[in-house]
Order: sequence, then structure tokens, then C-alpha cells
Amino acid sequence: MNRSDATLAARQCAPLLVALVPFGFVYGAIAVDGGLTLAQTLGFSLATYAGASQFLAIQMVGLGSPLWAVLLAVLAVNARHLLYSASIGRHLGAFTPLERALAFFLLVDPAFAAGEARASEASLSRTYYFTFAILLYIGWAGATLIGALAGSLIEDPRRWGLDFALPVYFLAQTMAFRKRAQFALTLFVGATTALVAYVTLGSPWHVTLAGIAGMVAAAIRRPAGEGAA
Repeated sequence: MNRSDATLAARQCAPLLVALVPFGFVYGAIAVDGGLTLAQTLGFSLATYAGASQFLAIQMVGLGSPLWAVLLAVLAVNARHLLYSASIGRHLGAFTPLERALAFFLLVDPAFAAGEARASEASLSRTYYFTFAILLYIGWAGATLIGALAGSLIEDPRRWGLDFALPVYFLAQTMAFRKRAQFALTLFVGATTALVAYVTLGSPWHVTLAGIAGMVAAAIRRPAGEGAA
């Protein structure tokens, strides 16, 4: 094990864990308030491990949406992970098939951002990636459990504006790429597509379509020589 990579990953993950706890806490509280048992709430986090789609699923279940609609909405929101996998997969050449499978399971937004940032500076090692990703996984599960146990103490999580933490979180993740080439173009195309899709098709299709549109725009306007290797 490369201890320096492990230390670096833990140090970089620590601030995210602090920011992650309120999300997991709120999810646990909302899930229990929505009728899920403690086991179901924690199991959802451990098995699905996708905060945005977990919030969406809980909200749709609370509204009485049919199961097929919930599954379709979750699939649409999580479709962005296909793009994440295609991008991060380029840096996992030294990983075994089993390690790659585990890496993709743990590939959430912060892990993707950290992995891409690390790969732009040095090789993405197993030690760095799994230290970072597993700490996030444990943090999310722990925060979920705490929220589920203490959820009865919060009568209305939205009253405190905690539901607004999710869009702020995604905005912070997006701005982490602000120094990348084509960032402004990708942001403009993605944001415009998201707005149009939200108005015409509604949620959650605006998330997936915006991601695809931004990726296509970046690929079309890719600087000469980039990605030629």
C-alpha cells in the first residue's frame, strides 16, 4: 500500500465527509418520515448509494408514484454515471476486473471528481481511489443511520432549508472543473439543455440530457491534439 496516497486521499476526503453528513442525515430522516423502516433506509443507502436518486425515490414514493415510474426516474438520474464510468475507466488500466467493478460501484460524484483531478496530476492508484471512495461510502452509510435514528427529532427537514443542500453540492462539484478546457462552453450548453428539458419534459430527464449535451459539446470543440493518445 502506498501510504502517501492513502494519506492524501484521506486528507482530501475529510472536508467532503463534513459536507456529506448533513445530506445523509436529512435522507435518513426523510426516508423514515416517509414510511421506510430503519433497515430499509440503511439498506437503500448501502445498495443504491446514489444520494440524488435516493432523495428522488423517497419523494416519489411519498407522492404515491407507481413503482415503474420510480425506477424509471432513478434510472434517468443515475444515467450520468455511465458518462462517469466511461471517463474514469480510462485511468483504471492497472485495476483487476474485480477492482474495476468495485471502483464503478463506488463511483459517486465526489469520487469521480477526485479521481479525475488525481489522474490529471499523477497515475490514479488503487490506494488513492479506494481510500477516498470507501471513506465516502462509510460516511454516507453512517450519516444515513444517524439520520434514521434521530429523524423523529426533526419535524420538517425542509423547514430548515436542508433540502437546498443538494443543488449547492452539485454546483460545488461542477465548479471543481472550472479550470478545464471547454468548461464555459460545456456549462452553457449543459445548463441551457437542462432548462429547456425541465420546461418541456420535466424532471428528471433534464439531468441526463444536460449531461449528454455537455459531453457532446465538449467533444465537438475539443482542442486539437487533446485525447489523441
